[in-house]
Amino acid sequence: MTGTLVVGAGQAGVQLAVSLRESGDTMPIALMGAEPQLPYQRPPLSKGYLSGDTDADRLALRTAAFYADRGIELVTGERITALDTGRAVTDRGREIAFDRLGLTVGARVRRLSVPGAALDGVHHLRDLADADRLRTALAGAGPVVVVGGGFIGLEAASAARAHGRPVTVVETTDRLLGRAVAPVVSGFYAAAHARRGVRVLLGTGVTALDGTAGRVRSVHLTDGGELPAALVLVGIGVEPRTELATGLGLACPGGIPVDHDARTALPSVVAAGDCTLQPHPTGPGHAPVRVESVQNAVYQAKLAAAALSGVARPAPEVPWFWSDQADLKLQIAGLAAGADEIVVRGDPATERFAALHYRDGRLRAVDAVNSPADFLVVRRALTTGTELPASAARRTERPLKELLVA
Repeated sequence: MTGTLVVGAGQAGVQLAVSLRESGDTMPIALMGAEPQLPYQRPPLSKGYLSGDTDADRLALRTAAFYADRGIELVTGERITALDTGRAVTDRGREIAFDRLGLTVGARVRRLSVPGAALDGVHHLRDLADADRLRTALAGAGPVVVVGGGFIGLEAASAARAHGRPVTVVETTDRLLGRAVAPVVSGFYAAAHARRGVRVLLGTGVTALDGTAGRVRSVHLTDGGELPAALVLVGIGVEPRTELATGLGLACPGGIPVDHDARTALPSVVAAGDCTLQPHPTGPGHAPVRVESVQNAVYQAKLAAAALSGVARPAPEVPWFWSDQADLKLQIAGLAAGADEIVVRGDPATERFAALHYRDGRLRAVDAVNSPADFLVVRRALTTGTELPASAARRTERPLKELLVA
């Protein structure tokens, strides 16, 4: 094949292929995915799918006919193992020639490096096969220990409670979701999960897992404690897949570096999604970032398609993200790192509030819990550059949308 090879058939890969066609690009496109299924949505895996509220047949991003109708050659169950200039090799020994390359290879889960980490009953959650194994295990499990108090860990803890299992979350830092939300939101989620029957241990690490007949039975903690465990879910983050990029000669310090148009340092090679290290959305003066969200993957893929096809780049978008944990919906817009002031609207005790992040007097982000109106107002303000001073946001007696400064 000569044309465009897209490596990775997740959200970013599908969007890149589709956006190329929507731009009028007529070159052949091959979309390569290592998993056997049609490309599917990943966010529900730790949410509705794990709790049993969403079925597998609702996860597919598009039908097989959709790709065929648009001249996109979809190849599943085959992994690209090596790349060279204009040539790829798969794990089946097949060689594929290409003119343009899209790297949408995503990320892999981090694994515990303690004794017993390979015991049966220790789970990770990244793909559909992981979710299937975990959902089956939860149906018959006893005590569940979740290692990691990030989004995946807390969403899985909620799903385990929905299955009626006793759950303990073990987090090494002093707060939940510490890299993503304001301290007030971290404290709220610790208390909210406790109210829903989840035991939360902060400032606590795991030193070892013990088992019987090769199956996990307990978790040993840094404070000397021990937790019974019939199932352990490890949710300690992900690492970008950069092997193919480094094989092409790209330096990848924590991700595949791309510019504002999702281009790498190599001509005709773009990258999008969780694997990338991108310029900070707020502009110069900030270190490059990796943004792990569906919205970012889709937007970067649109940028990459525009760069390859030579059409106008899409309008800028503000990063946003959501997390469903039991009956709590957290919606985040913007990037909060470096905030020096937080304005809280609403009362966390009511489980409906928003935390607005400011830096140097400028609105940077919002964490909204069961507050979709405030989320939408801030997202719109960040997108349009509309001012929303902290002094105005503190006027909680008025709706947030009335406080915007034109």
